[in-house]
Amino acid sequence: MLNVPPPAFPAPSSQQRAAAGGRAKVPLKPGRSLMDWIRLTKSGKDMTGLKGRLIEVTEDELAKHNKKEDCWICIRGFVYNVTPYMEYHPGGEDELMKAAGTDGTDLFDQVHRWVNYESMLKECLVGRMAVKPVAAPKEITSVSEEKKQLNGMLPEKKVLDASSKDLTPSYDWFQTDSLITIVIYTKQKGMNAELVILDCEDKRLRGEIIVDDYSYLLEVDLDHAVQEDMAVNIAEKVGKVEIILKKKDNVHWKILGQPLENHNTFMKRTDRGLFYRKCKLVSKAEVTHDTKLFCLQLPESTHLRVPTGQHVYLKQIIAGTEVVKPYTPVLPFLLLDFKEPSCHDSAHIYLMIKIYPCGLFTQALDHLQIGDYVSVSNPEGSFKKSQVQTSEDLFLLAAGTGFTPMVKLLNFALTEVSCLRTVKLIFFNRTEDDILWRNQLQQLALKDERFEVQFILSQPVRDWVGKQGMISSSLLSEFVKRSRKDSKVLICICGPTPFTEQGVQYLKDLGYSQEEVHPFTA
Repeated sequence: MLNVPPPAFPAPSSQQRAAAGGRAKVPLKPGRSLMDWIRLTKSGKDMTGLKGRLIEVTEDELAKHNKKEDCWICIRGFVYNVTPYMEYHPGGEDELMKAAGTDGTDLFDQVHRWVNYESMLKECLVGRMAVKPVAAPKEITSVSEEKKQLNGMLPEKKVLDASSKDLTPSYDWFQTDSLITIVIYTKQKGMNAELVILDCEDKRLRGEIIVDDYSYLLEVDLDHAVQEDMAVNIAEKVGKVEIILKKKDNVHWKILGQPLENHNTFMKRTDRGLFYRKCKLVSKAEVTHDTKLFCLQLPESTHLRVPTGQHVYLKQIIAGTEVVKPYTPVLPFLLLDFKEPSCHDSAHIYLMIKIYPCGLFTQALDHLQIGDYVSVSNPEGSFKKSQVQTSEDLFLLAAGTGFTPMVKLLNFALTEVSCLRTVKLIFFNRTEDDILWRNQLQQLALKDERFEVQFILSQPVRDWVGKQGMISSSLLSEFVKRSRKDSKVLICICGPTPFTEQGVQYLKDLGYSQEEVHPFTA
């Protein structure tokens, strides 16, 4: 249903930023941008006060450095003097001070695990934390013991706890003259292609299986070379995954290969480090005056499907420093034929990105040439499709490029969720020129009577006949209504941090429970 509303309340004087959601940012002083920080780290200035020496830091010594003018923080066993970084931190000084003089690893992981702190803070490295000596782990001493481990035996030290042990996958492998087949028994019904991530490069095979909130990793330096193309077969009902590799040479393999450090481990996904592969830019097209659609091609030897509602991280080297940003993949266009579930393009990742005039990362992206490469991580995110599959009313609140997670969500909801009665997108922008895929959304509303789109502008021109304003309790009470008194509802929200935080609070004030609201943040 296409909704063309009458004129409404006037827009407030302030404007709504249009950017991806995330942690609240603090306005930085002039000369305190990311580029300014990179320049400072390259200037040769002593950032630690130790004149280039690295020291071993005890807990007592670390605790002494807990003030803004003298702040040390430990992350994963390494200690950094973050005092000079205070004024450059986008989250503000108070956020850093929460970990001052302590081990801030857990706090860091909660807020932005994806940030490459080793690169950002390498000139601030004080040294390692002093640790008590521990017994060295037993090494593999024979081929038979190695083969035993490579045939799916999980070392006890890799098991998380009793509850996770019951879920631990196992694997085996066999061969023919031309093929290597690896079979992973996940012990999880409903296994699908989105839960299997494979990369094979220079004989290094990395296979990650997602099991609820856990991650099982198979990581091997293969005994012999294989061809780039590989096949993945999944038996969903029994949770069996087959990886089929083509041998380059028809030789008999004695073992699958040498186990790498994290091979055959099973741990919480949040404890697993991000993995990147290089993807080739094959096209970029204008969506609006400041937003472009980038198409990245996955390597032929990669199997990766980004689930609905999840994001990836892009990594670029800018002025010698690794910089990482999260983005939510979209479809190449909104699909209008809802008779059959859509066939997703598995070889490419599409990203809709706003290019900021002074944005260090997006400017670097925009200057990439067709054929250039950019590093793309494994998917992350807490959204589950089951949240939609049990709902009758779906409301999507988006501001600017906060629209990106709604693209796949819209497609999934309208093609595969039959119990939905209403799907409504309330889309906030500054001007008409800022509205992403406006024509496609209007066509979609005409095509499917369950879908309604409402455009709301904060800086409209005089002849704009639609709604005006910014997110508010009164506006949400007007547009977010259950189709029936007891209908199950899901409200997804994404945009700049103030938009998301205010929206969540307004919805709470209107009586919606925490389970009924999903904010997209990264």
